[in-house]
Amino acid sequence: MKARLEICLSGSGGQGLILAGIILAEAAGIYDGKEAIQTQSYGPEARGGASRSEVVISNDTIDYPKVIKSDILLALTQTACDKYIKNLNQDGILVADSTLVTEVPTVSNKKYLFPITETAQKKFGTKLVTNIISLGIIVGLTGVVSQEAIKKAVSSKVPVKAKEINEKALLLGFDIAKKLKAKEKESK
Repeated sequence: MKARLEICLSGSGGQGLILAGIILAEAAGIYDGKEAIQTQSYGPEARGGASRSEVVISNDTIDYPKVIKSDILLALTQTACDKYIKNLNQDGILVADSTLVTEVPTVSNKKYLFPITETAQKKFGTKLVTNIISLGIIVGLTGVVSQEAIKKAVSSKVPVKAKEINEKALLLGFDIAKKLKAKEKESK
């Protein structure tokens, strides 16, 4: 892992990106023993407006809490992708929801496209777990935190009545990541 890893989770209000950022920071900071900071911003309209959660993870003290250049960008909407892609490192990773991000810029070296929201709806009957599936995909692709740490963080942060569905969504994200990696190897 780089000394400082910067992650931007972006989309629209109501997609659970703030919670996803909090979960990711907790997984890194509490369960993996790294330094982690999470910041957030969302439009005044909250639901449906722009939303962004940033997480900085480091092995050393974090002296600046904001993302300067993303190493990982999650884009769950076209607007978010268009707005934040310019801050993605040249060797960064873009994970985009192919249902809602239809025009993928050619900026990133690594791109992983998957219909995340559509899959959440089909598999679980709700879009509310899109954020957790996304975390599973990111962790599965990058190893930014351990799978054990993200499982514990999800379990500690979601409501008790939604724990089982979120745990299943996370495991689905891990499986999707495996398939995306296998697909990438085939194309080489």
